[in-house]
Amino acid sequence: MRIGDFKESYAADEALFRTPTARAWLAVLAAALVAFPFVAGDYLLYLANLVGVFLIAALGLNILTGYTGQISLGHAAFMGVGAYATAVAATRLDAPFWLAVPAGGAAACLAGAVVGVPSLRIKGLYLAIATLAAQVIFEWVFTNWESVTGGIRGINVPPASLAGFRFDTDLRSYFLVLPLAALHAYAAANLFRTRVGRAFIAVRDRDLSAELMGVNLFRTKILAFMTSSWFAGIAGGLFVYFAKVVTPESFPLSLSIQLLAMIIVGGLGTIQGALYGTVFVTLVPEALRSLTQLAQRLSPDAMTWFYPMRDIVFGAMIVGFLVFEPRGLAEIVSRARRFFALWPFPK
Repeated sequence: MRIGDFKESYAADEALFRTPTARAWLAVLAAALVAFPFVAGDYLLYLANLVGVFLIAALGLNILTGYTGQISLGHAAFMGVGAYATAVAATRLDAPFWLAVPAGGAAACLAGAVVGVPSLRIKGLYLAIATLAAQVIFEWVFTNWESVTGGIRGINVPPASLAGFRFDTDLRSYFLVLPLAALHAYAAANLFRTRVGRAFIAVRDRDLSAELMGVNLFRTKILAFMTSSWFAGIAGGLFVYFAKVVTPESFPLSLSIQLLAMIIVGGLGTIQGALYGTVFVTLVPEALRSLTQLAQRLSPDAMTWFYPMRDIVFGAMIVGFLVFEPRGLAEIVSRARRFFALWPFPK
């Protein structure tokens, strides 16, 4: 049992992983992630890549909603902006992926700055409706601006390549998605150790008090939208290279709601919550789909009952988190860690 935690320097007190045990577990996790693609099948690799892409997007939405308190229902639209900007840069400008993906992030960042302008005057449900309107507008643009987006046919994108190495399979794409997901998770965790990140939290907790303390509300809210949209744009660009095609159907409103469910289930305002929620929301529907297929093998008529029940069960699980554990999976894990840190002694 830990009986003391003494720091000898400011750097040690500010470290993300403060104990040797935490750093050892981080090394174990890193080794497991590197070894995973060599033992996993194609389907698990596909899901792992999907989790990595959605994790970056969920981190961005958590910065905006969880840490800054700005509700957004249009996050998938910013992913779409980044995806189309990346696809155009890759196919029409022949830009390499290490330029095309940041270009997608920059385009989404600019779109987020425009959409975030009303956030100074409106908040809460009204802001959610404004971002919902942005989602609808961008979906219309993706479908009808055919000279740029290709309309419903979309844009086919060649695989990413670096120094002659092509990321043209799920196994190779894994080693493109994993480092970028880890890098953005590290950047998001460090963001809230800076003055800007603490200003985000102050705006979430009480915007008027933050303004009285010298925080520029307009600049901070716009910056939160831009930062969140950058993450979404990078995720969209990675999705393009992963899927090899981008169409308007890739970024519907349902994806925005799914991303919001990820940070709610995982835990608002926590970096690890974005990870837990992304894994949960991505894998649970797949597990329910597998159960549905198993039930169909046992009884051909079972599909009639189990197929709609899959969505009902998934929705009920999200509602259950909202009612019984509003702080999400991150709080459950935190309570378990506190329990074992003190066990077998009482709290």
